[in-house]
Amino acid sequence: MAQSPQRGLELILNRAPVLPVIVIDRLAEAVPLARALVAGGLPVLEVTLRSDAALDGIRAMLAEVEGAVVGAGTVLTRKQVKACRKAGAAFGVSPGATGKLLDAVAGEGLPFLPGAATASEAMALLEQGYALQKFFPAAAIGGAKAVAALAQPLPMIRFCPTGGITPETAPDYFRLGNVITLGGSWMVPRALIAAGAWDKIEALARAAVQLRAPFRKL
Repeated sequence: MAQSPQRGLELILNRAPVLPVIVIDRLAEAVPLARALVAGGLPVLEVTLRSDAALDGIRAMLAEVEGAVVGAGTVLTRKQVKACRKAGAAFGVSPGATGKLLDAVAGEGLPFLPGAATASEAMALLEQGYALQKFFPAAAIGGAKAVAALAQPLPMIRFCPTGGITPETAPDYFRLGNVITLGGSWMVPRALIAAGAWDKIEALARAAVQLRAPFRKL
């Protein structure tokens, strides 16, 4: 029996202590960045489609970095769904969702993490079969308290909160039972990427893993 896209996404996110949200400005940065993150214990990577180098960066990471599971973020259109699928992306992420976008995702069979910011949006996605959702922009719409409040009426949904999360606030999310992982960019600052400071990025990745460790279920 074929594995459903949502089950595939669940297996991927269960491997992600934190999901780094990456912007690749130059293709040459993609492989060493991915190697640093995987070495630091973060094997699941979200490369946002916010730069011209994004799709080629996904291809390069998949081809050259052992252990990397690479998905595409900021997926907004049918064209982008097809492009990231063609590039080999293991999953897609969007800040929200539209009917056309969800139709495109279903047509491609792409494991997909759509975004919700309200209970109504979360319920609408659940009706479409999405029990795993991105909660965005997390810090701006109530942070961990908002995620916790959704657990009572919507216990069947698990979230990947993203947006404005820091090492200081991450534990507030990790302790919640309806959080499967977090999306964040604090371990991939663009200044360190531009400087080629891969050892520092690896150290930030290791520190992110340690933030999650006390809350991992045995």
